[in-house]
Amino acid sequence: MDNTFATPVLQNPADHGAALVLHSATKYLGGHGDAMGGVVACDPGWAAALRRVRAVTGGLLHPLGAYLLHRGLATLPVRVRAQQESAQKVASWLAEHPAVHRVHYPGLPECDPEAIVGRQMRGPGAMVALTVEGGFETAARVTSEVRLFTHAVSLGGVDSLIQHPAALTHRPVAAVAKPGTDLLRLSIGLEDADDLCRDLDRALRAARC
Repeated sequence: MDNTFATPVLQNPADHGAALVLHSATKYLGGHGDAMGGVVACDPGWAAALRRVRAVTGGLLHPLGAYLLHRGLATLPVRVRAQQESAQKVASWLAEHPAVHRVHYPGLPECDPEAIVGRQMRGPGAMVALTVEGGFETAARVTSEVRLFTHAVSLGGVDSLIQHPAALTHRPVAAVAKPGTDLLRLSIGLEDADDLCRDLDRALRAARC
């Protein structure tokens, strides 16, 4: 189970039967966009097998990276909860914006019909997706019009990021698996939520001109 988006703060897949729980530590666990690493959480049997693979492949984290990730863990719960609170505000605001077609965020009741939040997850997290009126060109322009958001493909750090998957990460993906050309993905950071909404509002309005 990949638990990168939820982090251990919001979800514990091992409690639901997952044998291997994966994290891109580059994202929320590190939290500052300055270290690369990965984590596999598992029982001692799996850990012994994975250590043998690590010994053969040489997949070792360098000392500075380990220090930076350890530093990030100290603030993980505070960061995740603050980012989640802002994401809820931004998603709710986007859902009412005339230039937005649809918002995808588990904190909105219509986006969580199975009630995963509250039953399995302790919160909806800080990742928001939205589709905009106007298709590819409008979505692409929004990413160039924002000022507070950074146009980048990572996520989970203290800085808010925006990306247009159809123009970046998912360009080589087969058409049947590619997200819509009007989709934007937001990773909400620690900036003030009202400032983020103002930045998005200005960018959305400019993109439609």
